[in-house]
Amino acid sequence: MSARITVNHTLGEAISVASGGTELLSYVYRPDPEAFESRKPYIHPLRTLSGSLVSGYRPNDHRWHKGLQMTASHLSGQNFWGGNCYLGPGQGYQEKRDRVGSMRHDGFEAFEAAEDRLRFTESLTWIENGGEEWAREQRTVGLHSVEPDEGSYALDWSIHLTNTRTEPLRFGSPTTAGREMAGYTGLQWRGPRDFTGGDVLGPDGRGGGGEPGAADLMGTQAPWLAFVGTHDDIDAKSTLLFAHAPENEGGIHASHWFVRSRPIPTVAFSWAFFEEFELAPGESFSYRYRVVVADGAWDRDRAEAYLKSHGW
Repeated sequence: MSARITVNHTLGEAISVASGGTELLSYVYRPDPEAFESRKPYIHPLRTLSGSLVSGYRPNDHRWHKGLQMTASHLSGQNFWGGNCYLGPGQGYQEKRDRVGSMRHDGFEAFEAAEDRLRFTESLTWIENGGEEWAREQRTVGLHSVEPDEGSYALDWSIHLTNTRTEPLRFGSPTTAGREMAGYTGLQWRGPRDFTGGDVLGPDGRGGGGEPGAADLMGTQAPWLAFVGTHDDIDAKSTLLFAHAPENEGGIHASHWFVRSRPIPTVAFSWAFFEEFELAPGESFSYRYRVVVADGAWDRDRAEAYLKSHGW
């Protein structure tokens, strides 16, 4: 049975959700102060039911990594990820501030808060660095299944993106630009520093302890992936379970996992890992994802049992 939640909405700034005296998350949609970090909404902090922090914010290696956020690292020559731009094998990463775009919060189309769940739909506009509006997004975020007996809750995140330009939008990644096995883009999670070296598990026996497990799953296709980290200060582990909705398999482009355990803990649902794809003018695409936040170290059996017992 789901536990009660408390929702606090500070208009123009953020939405926070708490349960059992613990703030589980804050969805921050006020504009970032630093344009180079690609202004866009994000979730941070993200915590387990016991209060363990499972997201990182502005780490010193990548200041533009902010908890859980929607990104597009390579989009028609613009960077909606933040930070330096990868320009190809001969040029590497360079600071190109005139190529960093942003996502503008335009308002909420729907906001439904019940005693045990929250669901809101947000309108956003993707804007290239010069101010031209390139895409319109309808984003839906929901929190549900707050289950103290399981030690977990679920966070759903969906995107419906429409090209508002008169020419195609080209989605890619550093790998499509020539950097091997660096296909990061799409919905991205950055873990806290103490999760570095964590275990990464997938279905069918894939993955395992530390970076070998992450390397085994990097660039692969699978319906789910789990990241298990060990906390500093407290004797505890936490698990984040990332899962595709069933319909994602037939999406506009094949998705692959971008995952690292070292040198940083991160996972992304990459929609353009190995190959670019185009979105024609006026056309749209949709994806739907789930992130389960859990206390303790889950194994494959527990991850799969959870997904089977919690439908979409």
